[in-house]
Amino acid sequence: MLARGIDQILPEPCPPTLYETYVRDAREYVELARRVSGEIPHPVPPAYPWGDALEILDQVNPESRIVNLETSITRSSDRDRRKQIHYRVSPENARCLAAAKVGVCTLGNNHVLDWGRAGLDETLATLDTLGIQHAGAGRDLTEAQRPALVELADGERLAVFSVGCADAGVPTSWAPTADRPGVHMLSGFGDHAVRQLRRVIDPWRATRTRIVLSIHWGANWSLAIPPEHRELAHRMIDEAGVDIVHGHSSHHVKGIEVWHQRLVLYGCGDLLTDYEGIRGYEEFHGDLGLLYFPRLAADGTLRALEMVPTRMHRLRITRATDEEAHLLAAMITRSGAELGASVLVDDHARLRLAW
Repeated sequence: MLARGIDQILPEPCPPTLYETYVRDAREYVELARRVSGEIPHPVPPAYPWGDALEILDQVNPESRIVNLETSITRSSDRDRRKQIHYRVSPENARCLAAAKVGVCTLGNNHVLDWGRAGLDETLATLDTLGIQHAGAGRDLTEAQRPALVELADGERLAVFSVGCADAGVPTSWAPTADRPGVHMLSGFGDHAVRQLRRVIDPWRATRTRIVLSIHWGANWSLAIPPEHRELAHRMIDEAGVDIVHGHSSHHVKGIEVWHQRLVLYGCGDLLTDYEGIRGYEEFHGDLGLLYFPRLAADGTLRALEMVPTRMHRLRITRATDEEAHLLAAMITRSGAELGASVLVDDHARLRLAW
């Protein structure tokens, strides 16, 4: 989430005016972080917010770097007045995505249209200019439903689909049509949703193509995993050939499941945000995050999942401590007690999934 405080410390921010109930100036989020963590330099170079994550990513060297981009990239002033929170980062400051070598941004979420259709158009154009693929929102229904395609080693490829859900706050009015831009979205989780996603995914299923479904669902602050989320994840694997379900929306990590040897992440938590210093949900440890590194076999089954714990400090990503790594492991285990998977912490404070 590159908006508000993160945008303000980068060199070319949007105007700081906000329309939130309690905070009217985005620089207040920088001040909140300063009070708890110390002085924060600004302007900072594009790589600054990523902090220690850059070294970790370069060490692991994944074939693709995929993020849920939960903000609009725009200077548009056409905010959606039905919403109370509006996220935007300037197109100039969005260069920080390139600094982290992000390859795919999923956009099927409840903030990419905060600044209207013009804001979405500028978001898509900026990502195109940066050479970053995107999925989950588009200038029409076809583009919104189209996956991002990543060429992998040995002639394989990754097809990344993105969808947002009404239960995560995606307005139904954001749904795209043949001649109207919008967000690829689900209004529910039953048979209609399964048919909708199958129609979108089926044409892209092929030998040597791995399918990722990135899905923005559920409440912000809850360790519970709704049964309808589990059922949809299972049916996507069994009926639509999905290899990884990449779930997000909760501002903290949640349980993990391996269903028929396929990975389901029910809540990845936040990695990069300006929530540092905000009070009220300390029990969820929202300042802690994870970098997820799954390794798949040629048939899409999960070989291993390693996770590197992180923490936001002075509005940049830092390595978490051993104690914080154990906190995250305990949260994942508690949230996913019925999922049949557990998390181990190794000697380097990295997490490994056992199932």
